[in-house]
Amino acid sequence: MSTGTERLRRVVRARRRVATAAPSMLALALALALCAGPARAQDPALPGVRVGDRWAFVEYYAVPSTVPNRHWVITSVSPAGIEGTENGEPLRLTRELNVLDSPRATFSNPRALAFPLRVGKRWRYESDWTFKPKASRGRTFVDVAVVGREEVSVPAGAFDAFKLVAKGSLHGTSPINSQYAGETVETYWYAPAARAVVKSVRHNPYLGTSTVELIEHRLQP
Repeated sequence: MSTGTERLRRVVRARRRVATAAPSMLALALALALCAGPARAQDPALPGVRVGDRWAFVEYYAVPSTVPNRHWVITSVSPAGIEGTENGEPLRLTRELNVLDSPRATFSNPRALAFPLRVGKRWRYESDWTFKPKASRGRTFVDVAVVGREEVSVPAGAFDAFKLVAKGSLHGTSPINSQYAGETVETYWYAPAARAVVKSVRHNPYLGTSTVELIEHRLQP
């Protein structure tokens, strides 16, 4: 057999091997792309709240307490929002965990949290509000800043958390038409591991300074 014929046969065999391997390489590349897709989808653009998640908080004004008086249970999670109960009564949240409606208050455009969070991020929002216990209503204008990331300790434990500061002005009217106007300041800590704001300290010129802390939580895997 001539050297030229043998060389030609080797070339043909090599091309066949490449043609056979190409589909396998394509399938491997496709599989890797599909595997990489979900990893990108897990980027924490929104909190991973699930049906059945539960939190117990305590809110107090002057005297610290560890006895929970606010219980949240999630009953529905959809692209439109999150629904649940607060102390057995209806609770509606945005997908970013901002309270739209609770037994205490309603808000038209709450944005205390705006994901993804990162140190140095700032935003501004305004929202109409109704404070149900006093039947008062009005509007608030708020500037929010993510000022750091630190460990915060509450009765539920120690959490790595984003620290946020919100400074706002509120204007409103009471049922007897008296006028509300004042400045508010709130510092709060959002912990990704708890899927919640685990602590907040808020000063309101009419209600005083209130503190909310996480007492316990149970999250779905």
